[in-house]
Amino acid sequence: MALSKTGSFLLPFVGVAAVGLLWAAASSSVAPNLPSPGKTWEMSRPYIVEPFAKRGELDQGILRFTFYSLILVAKGYALALLLGTPLGFLLGVSKFFTKSFDPIIQILRPVSPLAWLPLGLILFEKSQPAAVFTIAICAMWPTVLNTALGVRSIPQDYLNVARVLKLSRTKTLFKVLLPAAMPYLFTGFRLSLGIAWLVIVAVEMLTGTPGVGGFLWQEYNSLIYEHIILCILTIGVVGYALDRLMSLVERRFRT
Repeated sequence: MALSKTGSFLLPFVGVAAVGLLWAAASSSVAPNLPSPGKTWEMSRPYIVEPFAKRGELDQGILRFTFYSLILVAKGYALALLLGTPLGFLLGVSKFFTKSFDPIIQILRPVSPLAWLPLGLILFEKSQPAAVFTIAICAMWPTVLNTALGVRSIPQDYLNVARVLKLSRTKTLFKVLLPAAMPYLFTGFRLSLGIAWLVIVAVEMLTGTPGVGGFLWQEYNSLIYEHIILCILTIGVVGYALDRLMSLVERRFRT
């Protein structure tokens, strides 16, 4: 049975209310150390009502922390796309390149950001470039693999037509390969963006740099659990917003 527009609009609020009730019940009985929704709001209110305030290096409004994290994510994500997209195209069009480098990619792909960050600190000797390096190398693999899959999925007839028309390699890339592989590219871009946002938390926690992850780690060490929940909710909301934004960009390019 199809839902009405009003029902579709209200159902997410019903879900949020149900989770809130479960949270309140758990904090009062099952997990007494878990702050209740009311206590979390009370302790987090200064960070929410003054979202851009700066009272100290790691005592700032939640949106200011989010802004710092997003800047770092944008740098790492841009580098991931710049490296991952051409690498994916090479894997898609060249069997020689695939046989040579696919085993290396499969070995490096599952490596945790907790392992890449120390290497970045060794290479760059500064936390910010090491963080960008870690985000980029962790986030690039979905773009690499989905781009390669998209290129391999292009019908041979498309390439035959390009040969008949005597299109140059550049024109074949932009007129045939890129448009045909676009859905796969954007799938990779969306997955890479999600990973970049996940990695930023671990990177900031380890380096202690200002941001949502750095703030979360500081409040954990200070045993202020209400602020930990605030950071978790912020990470989730921002991740959802980034995914929706990428979906809108994809829709714009595919129409």
